[in-house]
Amino acid sequence: MKIGIFCPIGNNGWLLSENAPQFKPSFEMNKQIVQRAEHYGFDFALSMIKLRGFGGKTEFWDHNLETFTLMAGLAAVTSKIKIYATAATLVMPPAIVARMASTIDSISNGRFGLNVVTGWQAPEYTQMGMWPGDEYFGKRYDYLSEYVHVLRDLWATGTSDFKGEHFQMEDCRVSPVPQADMKIICAGQSDTGLAFSAQYADYNFVFGKGLNTPTAYAEINDRLKVHTDQTGRDVQTYVLFMVIAAETDEAAFAKWQSYNDGADVEAINWLMNQGGKDTQSGTDTNIRQMASSVSPVNINMGTLVGSFEKVAAMLDEIGEIKGTEGILLTFDDFIQCVEDFGQKIQPLMKCREGVVVDGDFSAMPILEKTA
Repeated sequence: MKIGIFCPIGNNGWLLSENAPQFKPSFEMNKQIVQRAEHYGFDFALSMIKLRGFGGKTEFWDHNLETFTLMAGLAAVTSKIKIYATAATLVMPPAIVARMASTIDSISNGRFGLNVVTGWQAPEYTQMGMWPGDEYFGKRYDYLSEYVHVLRDLWATGTSDFKGEHFQMEDCRVSPVPQADMKIICAGQSDTGLAFSAQYADYNFVFGKGLNTPTAYAEINDRLKVHTDQTGRDVQTYVLFMVIAAETDEAAFAKWQSYNDGADVEAINWLMNQGGKDTQSGTDTNIRQMASSVSPVNINMGTLVGSFEKVAAMLDEIGEIKGTEGILLTFDDFIQCVEDFGQKIQPLMKCREGVVVDGDFSAMPILEKTA
């Protein structure tokens, strides 16, 4: 099972709480996190794109780095870990993204891949006069299909003459082309999103579900399989979970309770309001899950709370779900928690046996698990 780190490109990571660790994002912080993740054999690092935050007392996500320049910098200071940036496709023309991706492919020596998002929070784009109107919600996957078609043309041949409803290429050229096969991730959970991923993506990115219910998302894999059976393509799932771990279950749940007690209600209300604007796409927008999943304090992503041993066991359960290739992790305190994962959780995981740690390909011991 592959393990990835969701780089904290925005302030305070993924916890909308006054009681959570408060920090501004920086290259130095992300460098330390990703380099330590690479040391412990993490397989990939992915950064989102966020152009406007949610405000509130914590100014949640009001402070953000830019994804391509950040990941280019991280590509230059790492040597093994796969690097993914995210394209905000509404404001980044595909030919420009294709060229930036090819550049980071060169910096990373073939370790770069791309996450593509259609955009769901209108104020990110209205602030720049670039929101196409709410009717966009109903056709955003048609737009994204053309976008990816142009990317694939340029990466494969260096040229594109694609003519579509949204993009008109006229002998468009990009050179050099990437040295490695450029992998594309897309987040799809509705039938429309899953159909897109089955046709165009290499991996489908989904939210985990529930509190300490590591396999609750498995039905999404089953639904994706229906679509990949039609396209004849093998598209695996990367699932997102937040890990809040400590030496004991009691200590871990005490942290989780504290974060909920300090919830930034103003920022959460902004998020809920924006996440409900897309009424045309079902659960297409991952953010729309927040109404009933875990707790809005962590954007309702699937959450694993407990002792290091308990978290390792739950991660192993995820590793047994057919169709899941990787787990993308967020933490409450990223720097400390990457160390805890590498030293105290990963050695207990059966699905990470034999992982590369610090360049040593010797198998890691599987320690006896406690109840």
